Amino acid sequence: MSNDHLALEASHLTKLFGTLKAVDDVTFSVQRGEIFGFLGPNGAGKTTTIRMLTGLLTPNEGRVIVNGIDLHDHMIKAKMQMGVIPEVGTTYVDLTAEQNLALTGKYYGLSRERIRERTKELLGALGLYERRGDPVRTYSKGMRQRLSFACAIIHEPNVLFLDEPTEGLDVQSRRLLVDMILELNMKGCTIFLTTHNIEEANALCQRVAIINKGRLVALDRPEALRSSFEKTQSLEVSFDPRIATDTLCFGHVSKIETSGDKMILYTDDPHATIKQVVDVAQQEHARILSLRTRGPSLEEAFIMLTDDKRPGCEIVD
Repeated sequence: MSNDHLALEASHLTKLFGTLKAVDDVTFSVQRGEIFGFLGPNGAGKTTTIRMLTGLLTPNEGRVIVNGIDLHDHMIKAKMQMGVIPEVGTTYVDLTAEQNLALTGKYYGLSRERIRERTKELLGALGLYERRGDPVRTYSKGMRQRLSFACAIIHEPNVLFLDEPTEGLDVQSRRLLVDMILELNMKGCTIFLTTHNIEEANALCQRVAIINKGRLVALDRPEALRSSFEKTQSLEVSFDPRIATDTLCFGHVSKIETSGDKMILYTDDPHATIKQVVDVAQQEHARILSLRTRGPSLEEAFIMLTDDKRPGCEIVD
């Protein structure tokens, strides 16, 4: 028996490809009406997980429930609850935008009248209406992705799966898709979003899960994940004249990045590091032009959870 307040339940999902365990005992749930982010580095298991959640792959172990419907036992009924934009678009390039939407609408059992209504509504909102009769092969990447989005939501799904929906898009296309995602969510649609874009996840998602090497390593609100990694604090400092970066590789500093005329020192002890920075400035006869502490970001928390820990001080130019 599933919980009524959950739109998606994944229980102990495991997927093997030969001896490779691509997804390893992954369990989580998504609330109805939530925008849920699913993050991880390349090869972490994101796409394999989303394919199991949407019925494109059968897990070796585990189960998926979509809006109270067991995906394994009632595949078609469960799929009728969802819309999916895969990593690679699924529009037919030899058909027009209108024909793609008409075909997709028929798959979901929509009437001709309803397909016409939704086609006009969606193509208008996504800036494609004037090109509705052109073959999709003449569209740009951004236009094709917008059309894929329209096809995914023509039947007004309860749960929308988005696999890297804004990857590589122009600013206009990205803005249109983000606005549509927020509008759908305001109307009650649950959004499951996989992305490499940390800022996008931080801005859109109520909660994020982070997967690494096939296993979930974190699941919480973005702000909670950020604040849980106080040791990823950093100092931003600028000297005149500039000094050699390696002179700042103190014991508490794990990484140094250069940003314009500033250096960013990642440290687990800002107080001790500030004292050492002042000492180096005196030794090098340099003036400190600016010095400020920065709190941890979601991106830094993500790196801490997914990067293999490197000993010593890493210098990034």
